[in-house]
Amino acid sequence: MANCLVIGGNGFLGAHLSNALARAGHEVVAFDRFSRGIQAIQVPGVKAHIGDFLSRFDLASALVGQEYVFHFLSTTTPMTAENEPSLDLRTNVSQSVDLLELCVEAGISRFYYASSGGAIYGTQDIDFFREDDRVLPVSPYGIGKLTIENYLRYFRVKHGLQSYALRISNPYGTGQSVEKRQGLIPIVLHQVHTGAEISRLGNGSMVRDYVYVNDLIEMILALVASEPKHDTYNLGSGHGTTVNEVFDSIRRITEVNFSTRDLPKPATFVDTVVLDTSRFTDEFGYPSITTLDQGVAAVWSDIRLS
Repeated sequence: MANCLVIGGNGFLGAHLSNALARAGHEVVAFDRFSRGIQAIQVPGVKAHIGDFLSRFDLASALVGQEYVFHFLSTTTPMTAENEPSLDLRTNVSQSVDLLELCVEAGISRFYYASSGGAIYGTQDIDFFREDDRVLPVSPYGIGKLTIENYLRYFRVKHGLQSYALRISNPYGTGQSVEKRQGLIPIVLHQVHTGAEISRLGNGSMVRDYVYVNDLIEMILALVASEPKHDTYNLGSGHGTTVNEVFDSIRRITEVNFSTRDLPKPATFVDTVVLDTSRFTDEFGYPSITTLDQGVAAVWSDIRLS
């Protein structure tokens, strides 16, 4: 068991991870501004550390006594980074480098970074992306993720900081906020629930690798409980689903036959991204994968009860 600090511990993935680490017996500190309150933390063993990611002092104080650090916070989304490309450099990239420096000073033994399997590979004629394939991100968000991955390598070589880049596909699940306009499934389910207009980018043929949050967290816990052989892992369902197939699942679960308004697809959107997760499964075995209908049903139930 280890002392774990989750940066972004009140966010969608960070909260699920904080709770799961505590259930597994780790001592967990969730670092966040907690601007939405601390309702995302459900396990008594998780301690809240209120702080600002952009404050070097706040980060340094949170690192005291920690062993493992999980960097699961982003100051941007794909949309905000697209609208202001330099924002990701000035905030995410710059402060992540500061965080890595502070981790070296604090003697952190392991550093886990939530990268993006959906944005980092870019547009290539590949059916399933492997970790050793070329990375050609075309969006500012993906470029920023890759830049931080490169800094992980630098700190690993220069200072011996053991780090792992987790290239996460398209996670979705309960407790996912739609305020940041990120996450197709919860956004559309909220729109169905409220009767709002539903938009579709392009013709709905875009393919993504959607992974239910509980399945993703189990994969991360497997990495934490072992001595991983690699420094980079694709984490996803390993299965491609079109946007139209997602909409069909939502119609089945909600029993609402909604229509969509088609919008132009942004130039930097990638048509198809499906992750090859064989590096993970060869090392840790096949995780249980929640079907799309099961996951959509869980999110729909959560939305209706909230």
